[in-house]
Amino acid sequence: MRWLVVAAVLLLLARPAGASEQELELSVNGRTTLATLRTPASMGPDTPLVVMTHGTLAHKDMEIIQGVSKALEQRGIASLAHTLSLGVDHRRSMYDCAVRHDYVTADAVTEIAAWVAKSRSMARFVFTFGHSRGGNQVARYLAASEAPPVTGAVLLAPATARAEADLRASYGRTYGKPLEPFLEQATKAVTSGRGGEWMDVPGFIYCRNAVVTARAFASFYGADVGQDTAALVARTKVPVLVIAATRDAVVPDVTASFAPLADSSGGRVQLDRIEDADHFFRDLFSEDVADRIAEFIKQTR
Repeated sequence: MRWLVVAAVLLLLARPAGASEQELELSVNGRTTLATLRTPASMGPDTPLVVMTHGTLAHKDMEIIQGVSKALEQRGIASLAHTLSLGVDHRRSMYDCAVRHDYVTADAVTEIAAWVAKSRSMARFVFTFGHSRGGNQVARYLAASEAPPVTGAVLLAPATARAEADLRASYGRTYGKPLEPFLEQATKAVTSGRGGEWMDVPGFIYCRNAVVTARAFASFYGADVGQDTAALVARTKVPVLVIAATRDAVVPDVTASFAPLADSSGGRVQLDRIEDADHFFRDLFSEDVADRIAEFIKQTR
């Protein structure tokens, strides 16, 4: 027991005096969504605040989100890491594959917008951040408005059009049945106004033998222009930092996807690479990510 007490004391000493961490709740479209707000000791009206969106089926307390959030706090930057509801009230952890799926991409955009609005009441300089598919969802949020109410955005290993196409192409290999009949069934149901109809499918995202609504299946597996994150970023007007991992096996083409845009944007879009990091920027790589974000914020606000 003594070592537990010592560890707790060390953790308290490592946290700057005055820094705080609290969980917030926000009702969006009738569901309660959760977020963790971390503020540095020097928090004031001019302290930048980063609204953080996680990746596929994940949550606000996953390693990469927590790691970057805590590293930002040490650099005097506040963060608000929220968990997308994915149709579930008070969702806290990875999505339970035993639960039926009923959510669409637009839901994430709505929730990001709601948390940005909440953040605007706490800070003058608000930035959005998205990891993996969360990066694409943040880009969708930015592209949906002529003048999004944020100072800038950070996309960490964001999903790309190629990554989404590869996911569709691998469906048959992963789940043993071709994607096309299920996607056709879902698309027809949505078109005829039966988007809430339930389907039994061999797989959905990372879940085997899933039960999913037609609208959810069509939203995730149907090809749409919004899956091209680089094209979305090209339409926005705010400064954007894209961070790629050189050993990313999940979205290996981040650099190839964003390099032409970074070269032609006149500096509005920056592309940075973190050597030897993988898709989840584990351990000390989260410090590297925080360094890049801190420098971007310093340049931008």
